[in-house]
Amino acid sequence: MLAKVLSSTLSGLKGKIIEVEVDISSGLPAFDLVGLPDNAVREAKERVRAAIRNSGFDFPMKRITVNLAPANTRKEGSGFDLAIALGILIASKQLESKLEYPDFIFLGELSLDGTLRPIHGILPIVTELVDQGIKNIVLPAGNAREGALIKEAKIYPVSELKEIVGFLQGEFGITPFIYDLDEIMKTYEEKQDLDFSEIRGQSQVKRAVEVAAAGGHNLIMIGPPGSGKTMIAQRIPTILPPLTYSEAIEVTKIYSIAGMLPENTSIILSRPFRTPHYTISTSGLVGGGKNPKPGEISLAHKGVLFLDELPEFHRDALEVLRQPLEDNQVTIARVGGKVTYPADFMFISSMNPCPCGFLGDPNNQCNCSPYQIQKYMNKISGPLWDRIDIHIEVGRLEYKDLSSKIEGEKSAEIKKRVVKAREIQKNRFKKSKILTNSQMTVKQINKYCQLTPEGEKLLKDAYAKLNLSARGYNKILKVARTIADLADSEIIEPTHLAEAIQYRSLDRKYQF
Repeated sequence: MLAKVLSSTLSGLKGKIIEVEVDISSGLPAFDLVGLPDNAVREAKERVRAAIRNSGFDFPMKRITVNLAPANTRKEGSGFDLAIALGILIASKQLESKLEYPDFIFLGELSLDGTLRPIHGILPIVTELVDQGIKNIVLPAGNAREGALIKEAKIYPVSELKEIVGFLQGEFGITPFIYDLDEIMKTYEEKQDLDFSEIRGQSQVKRAVEVAAAGGHNLIMIGPPGSGKTMIAQRIPTILPPLTYSEAIEVTKIYSIAGMLPENTSIILSRPFRTPHYTISTSGLVGGGKNPKPGEISLAHKGVLFLDELPEFHRDALEVLRQPLEDNQVTIARVGGKVTYPADFMFISSMNPCPCGFLGDPNNQCNCSPYQIQKYMNKISGPLWDRIDIHIEVGRLEYKDLSSKIEGEKSAEIKKRVVKAREIQKNRFKKSKILTNSQMTVKQINKYCQLTPEGEKLLKDAYAKLNLSARGYNKILKVARTIADLADSEIIEPTHLAEAIQYRSLDRKYQF
C-alpha cells in the first residue's frame, strides 16, 4: 500500500515542502530511503523502527521504500522522522486518520522510545508554510513556542508518537498552542550588566560611538593597549534601540537554523553582539559547510559584529567582509546550490597603531621599524578601510580621568538620543526599504544631504586634501546627515559636516 505524508526541510532561510511517500510491498524485509537524504536522514530508519515498536505498534517485516520528493532537493536533519513513521503506520493500515493529510505538516525527531525531540529551524519553516497556505503544523512540544511566533499558524504540540496517532484517529483533540508575543515584547526589559557611565574620559570616542549607533554606521577605533577600546565596544548594544517585532523574527530565524537558540528561549529580543576570535576561518565568519549554515556576520544581523585586534585576523577572512558591508547580505555558493543569508550589522573594530601598540604614545617608546608598521597596517586593505564610515583615535587615559569619582553619562541617556535620531530616519525613509542613514543610496544622498554653500566649499577642500574616494565622499555625507539628526536639524550645517570629515582623516595618517 502507498501512503503520502507532508513534511518540510530548510533551504537557506526558507522552508520547503517535502512529500514523504511510503510504499510497503511483499518481498524480503528491507527498508530503503531515497531522495537525496543526508546522513541524519538516512539514520532515521533505525530511529523510526525502534520508535514504532516501543510505541506499541508493529513494524512491517516487508519491503519498505520511502521517497522524499522532490528527489532533486537535498534533505538534511532529523525532522522527517515523524512523517516517515506516520507514513509506515498508514501504509501498513495500523492508522486510519479522520483528518485530511494534505492540510497538515508533520515535523519532529523520534527518540527510540517514541518520544519527540525538538529540531532546528522551526521558525523559518513555519513562516514559509504559512506563506504557502498551510497553517496546520504538528511538531514537538519543545518547538511549540518557536512555531507559535507566527500568529497565522495553528501549532499542534505533541510529545510522543502514540499521542499524534490518537489525535489523527479522532480519539482525542490537541489544543493549538497560543503564544502571546505582543504581551511579552511589551513587558520585556533587557538586563544590562554594562553601562557607558563606567567609561572614564574618552568623550570624543563616546561621541563617535553615539553617532555610529544613531545612523547604523561602521566604526574603527585605533589606540594603544589598555585605552578602553574593547570596553567601549562591549557597551554599544546598551545604546541601540530595541528590536522591532519583524527584526526579532529575522534574528530568531537565523539562530534557529544555526541551532543556537538559547535553552528555553523561543525568540531573541536583544540585539546580537558577536565578537569572534581572530583565529576564525573565512567559513566561520561568512558561513559555510556542505549544507551552508550562517556565519558570524549573519549571527550579528541587526546587531553588532566586533572584531578586536583587526590586523590579527587572516586577510582572506577580512576581505570577504567587503561585499556584505555593501549589500547587507551574504551569498554562499556550493556544489549543491547557493543560499543567501541576511547580514545587516554594525561593524565595529579596534586595532593598535603598530605591532607593539605604542606608536605616537608620548609615555612609551615604539620599538617597531617602519617596515613592521607598514606590514602591520597592510593587513587591512584600502577597500575594506574605505567601507568603514567612522575612524576614531582612542588616546591613553590620564590618571585624573581614571581616578575621577564623577560618573559618566549613563547608557540610558545616550540611548534616548539614539532612539530619537532613529525615529527621524524611520520617518524619512518610510516609503523605502531602508531604516538608517548608513543604508542610503546615491539617489537618497542627493535628496536628503543638501549642503549650504559654505558646506560645499568645506567638503570640496576636504575631498582634495584627504584624497577621498567616491565612497568616502558619500560616507561623509551619510555621517553628516546622522549628526544633523542628533541635533534635530533638517539642514546639514557646516559644523555637522566638519565633524563628519574629522571622522575620515585617519586613513591618510596611517597610510591606508
